[in-house]
Amino acid sequence: MRRPQRAEALRALGCEVHRADVLEPDTLVSALDGASTAYYLVHSMGRGADADFAERDLRAAANFAEAAATAGVGRIVYLGGLGEGSEHLASRHQSGRVLMDGTVPVTYLRAAAVLGAGSESFRTMLYLVRRLPVMVTPRWTSTRTQPIAVDDVLAYLVAAPDIDTLAGREVEIGGPDVTTYAGMMDALARALGRPPRPRLAVPLLTPWLSSLWVGLVTPVDAGVARPLIEGLSTETVVRDPLAMREMDVEPMSLKEAMSLAVRESG
Repeated sequence: MRRPQRAEALRALGCEVHRADVLEPDTLVSALDGASTAYYLVHSMGRGADADFAERDLRAAANFAEAAATAGVGRIVYLGGLGEGSEHLASRHQSGRVLMDGTVPVTYLRAAAVLGAGSESFRTMLYLVRRLPVMVTPRWTSTRTQPIAVDDVLAYLVAAPDIDTLAGREVEIGGPDVTTYAGMMDALARALGRPPRPRLAVPLLTPWLSSLWVGLVTPVDAGVARPLIEGLSTETVVRDPLAMREMDVEPMSLKEAMSLAVRESG
């Protein structure tokens, strides 16, 4: 990691912590030396005025793939996103393809919205549901999605390296419930002990305008909100569940995932 001083909790658990930066290739090989599996959970979201996150993500993935090969890593596990209908989603997928073009076998997990206290998409919904008595609902709130709890994502990540048949494959993962983004906000309201917010349909509110609106009513960085919301017009539903079923994971329901995320968010 770039700032080892932020990992004291990991040191206390007996983990070795190395300084590395995916944009600095010389720092990667020594950090990966001796590792049998490397997890690639890196992406950038265009914070602030940064508009170059897609190019930077591709460069970072290429650096990591080369360093993993040099260090003798046996498997890379990458977590990307379902769908490719926005610059953000396309960048995540292209990073996965760059990793898979390397010589180290990759298991490429693809997930829709991840529900957890630290998730940017969950935090955005949480602020909206808590602060607004009436929800403004653009057209994208009717887009179908298949969210998954962060604990279940971790379970899939842990299971992936032990299954040889998943090397070199894409694995679509999701929770058991297919809903919409409006449905997710209703589920979040119930998890907070509140009735679902009344909705005011504004079909002409574009994703770009929506991101500006989100920036006004929540503390979420508009540079983060914009690529997230631009991806919400793309359906993110598991189309091929066969690979997911090769792992012994029973993902929790949307109701359970929302309740857990609310409790952990404090």
